[in-house]
Amino acid sequence: MGLAPANLESVCVFCGSSDAADPPLLADAARLGRGLAAADLTLIYGGGGVGLMGACAIAAHEAGGRVLGVIPHFLKEKERRLDVVETVVVSSMHERKQIMFERSDAFVVLPGGIGTLEEVVELLSWRRLDLHAKPVVFFSPNGFWEPLFQLFQHTVDHQLTPASFMQSWISVERIEDVIPALVGAPGDIQTPAVAARMT
Repeated sequence: MGLAPANLESVCVFCGSSDAADPPLLADAARLGRGLAAADLTLIYGGGGVGLMGACAIAAHEAGGRVLGVIPHFLKEKERRLDVVETVVVSSMHERKQIMFERSDAFVVLPGGIGTLEEVVELLSWRRLDLHAKPVVFFSPNGFWEPLFQLFQHTVDHQLTPASFMQSWISVERIEDVIPALVGAPGDIQTPAVAARMT
């Protein structure tokens, strides 16, 4: 596990895999996929074709972006492995997360359920232990992730987590603000390769 690289080339997206997600969330996931492709950023994701996960990956692929999926063999059917993109099949959830972490320069967290929570808490725990300093951006429409942030603050208030932990991520409420937050440019979306427009 290394510290944040000088150049941002790949972004891991953690998000829900439920097809029952609200249509606006699915549309936002697709917009992010297109934005990553336009910004010449490789999408690293969980390998399925369902829910926000599938919407983001399919949109990135159709926009000409590079996509790498990582999926455990036992989820290939349930999460409908997306065969049109490069996919690594692994033996366990742990191996999946490790590869996704190692291949990614930064992380985006879209709305999701218990699986997304599990991934995010581990990622932030590693951040707390100084095992990495890779950027982490939450997309929190209508305050979606606020209960989680409040729980984190609760642990800080009880002196179980250092106050500095609350600076471990950035939260944005508009999908078009995700990539600027990642690259540290709160205005136009800029990467070393290209200025991207999220349409």
